[in-house]
Amino acid sequence: MSNSTGQRKNSFSTGWQCPSNIALVKYWGKHGNQLPNNPSVSFTLSEAATRTFVTWEEDLNTDSPGLSFLFDGKENRAFESRIRKFLDAMSVEHFPFLKFGHLSIETSNSFPHSSGIASSASAMSALSMALCDLELMISGKSVSDVLFHRKASVISRLGSGSACRSVYPVAAIWGQFAEVPGSSDEWATGLESGVHKVFHTFHDDILIISPEEKSVSSSAGHGLMENNPYAPARYVQARAHTGKLLTALREGDLKAFGKITEDEALTLHALMMCSDPSYILMKEGSLSVINLVRRFRSDTDIPLYFTLDAGPNVHLLYPEEFEEPVGQFISSELRPLCHEGRIIRDRVGPGPQKIA
Repeated sequence: MSNSTGQRKNSFSTGWQCPSNIALVKYWGKHGNQLPNNPSVSFTLSEAATRTFVTWEEDLNTDSPGLSFLFDGKENRAFESRIRKFLDAMSVEHFPFLKFGHLSIETSNSFPHSSGIASSASAMSALSMALCDLELMISGKSVSDVLFHRKASVISRLGSGSACRSVYPVAAIWGQFAEVPGSSDEWATGLESGVHKVFHTFHDDILIISPEEKSVSSSAGHGLMENNPYAPARYVQARAHTGKLLTALREGDLKAFGKITEDEALTLHALMMCSDPSYILMKEGSLSVINLVRRFRSDTDIPLYFTLDAGPNVHLLYPEEFEEPVGQFISSELRPLCHEGRIIRDRVGPGPQKIA
C-alpha cells in the first residue's frame, strides 16, 4: 500500500483481552496525575473482561493521532471522545508513533454496559496492553515481561486509576508499600506468588442491585475526599488494612481476609456519607443482602463475605469448595433482591491475554 508520496505504509495489528478487578482495600482519594492517597489491593477477575483489537497504520502526512473507534460494532461518541483525549496525551510522552499514523480500535465487553461493573478498568487496561504491544512491534525492540507489564500499568493508570491493577493475574497492589518490593504510586505490582492457593480459585458473584448510573461519579467522590474530615484517619487505616490483608492472602487466613474486606467496603460508603455534600450510593437491597449474608455465615460457618465498589451492587466472595451451598443460598434468598434477578458469576482469573 502506498501513500501520496509513493512511500509504503507500515501497518501493525494486535488484540488483547483484559479483565476488570474488584478492590479489597479501596482506593479513595487521589492527587497529582491519577496518583493514589493510599495503597489498594484487588483480585483480578476472569469473566468480566474487555476485548480490544487495535491497528496502527503509518501516515507521514500527519502529526496528530488519527482515530476510528467502534464499541460493540457501533460508533460511541462519548467513549471515542475520551479515548481521543487519552491518545493525544499519550502521543506526547509515551507513544510518539501515535502522532504519525491512524489508529483503528474495535472493542467490546463480555458483560452488559449497564451491569453495574465499572468497565473503565478492563477497557483502559486492554487498550494500554495493545498500545505497549504495538510500540514493541513498530520499534522492533523487546523488553522483559516485568517492564512490559509495568509500563502497561502506568499507561492504564493514566486512563483510569484502578485499571492499573488489571494487568496482573490473581491479585495486585497499587501504591507504594514498604513490604512489597518494587511497589509504587506510579504503577501496580502483581501479587500472584504471594497469594495462598485457596484464593486463586475464589469466586466473585456480583449481585446487580441496580444498573442505574450513579448519582455521584467516582471522580467526583475522589475529589470530595480533599475536604472530608475523616480522610487522614482513613489513609492510616488503609495502610494498616493493607498490611493485614497481605498477611491473610499469603497465609490463606479466610476469617482475617473476610473481616478486612467487609470493613473496607463499609468504610468506603461511610466516607461517602461523611462527605460534604454527603451522598449514599447503597440501596435498600444492598443493605438487605449484607444482613442476609451475615446471617447465613453465622448459621452455617461458611466463609462467604461481601464487598462493594462505589455503587450499590454487592460482590460475594467465597472459596470454590462452597460453590454449591452458596449458590443455593444466592438463588433462593438473594436473587429476588437483584434487578431483574441479574447475577454475574465471576471468579479470580489469569489476567490479560493476547488474542490477536
